[in-house]
Amino acid sequence: MVQLLIVGGGKMGAALLGGLLSNGHKPENVLVVEPSVTRGQELIETYGVRVSNEIEPSQGSIIATKPDVVSTVASEVVEAGTKRLLSVAAGVTLRTIDEATGGTVPVIRAMPNTPALVGKGAAAISGNESAGIEDLAWAEEILGAVGIVVRTEEKLLDAVTGLSGSGPAYIFLVAEAMIDAGVMTGLSRTVSTDLAIQTLVGASTLLAEGKPPAELRADVTSPGGTTAAGLRELESHGLRAAFAAAIEAASRRSQELGQN
Repeated sequence: MVQLLIVGGGKMGAALLGGLLSNGHKPENVLVVEPSVTRGQELIETYGVRVSNEIEPSQGSIIATKPDVVSTVASEVVEAGTKRLLSVAAGVTLRTIDEATGGTVPVIRAMPNTPALVGKGAAAISGNESAGIEDLAWAEEILGAVGIVVRTEEKLLDAVTGLSGSGPAYIFLVAEAMIDAGVMTGLSRTVSTDLAIQTLVGASTLLAEGKPPAELRADVTSPGGTTAAGLRELESHGLRAAFAAAIEAASRRSQELGQN
């Protein structure tokens, strides 16, 4: 019986795999189920793991597939004899997975995000009624290899999707807007790109140190200064309302996907 089965060798599956191997997991204890021969070979060459198109019995399984095939995969994984299951598919509820598996195994649903690809992910988890403390700790260890993990009620995972799951795209759009604005004010696109990206990286690093965002903003904002003028324009154009609407819309869409 394999120690860890990962079904799906795409970006998220590979991110989790890379994080686990970097944190001491042995390649020989992992099996990746990946139907694409080309992708499978890439995983073998990059990580030294075994890749197959057949599901095998496992101590624990990660489903990192597209949402529309999660139920089928979950059923097959449980039939093969997995002991516990972690799903990282957006919008697929614990109830849906329980219905596919008969509710016979611990299932943990997670909402990670793409910064997991660089070890800076943010994920939230929730377990079904069969998931105990050890099962949640197992899921936290896996996701913790590529970022931070928080526990929450499942009903809040759609909100998590809207905030941190979709959140990186909002920041990428901010980066695009800042770069374009720099060009409009006379900077070359290369210079504007370098400055905008480094500004976002630096600001994120300061945030990660734990000081409240409002205080950090105040530190940069002198009365009557340039930053105050810029912030006034952002507020007048409804920046806060736009982010609130985006997060609400993404959360609502996550709910719709789960219902479907």
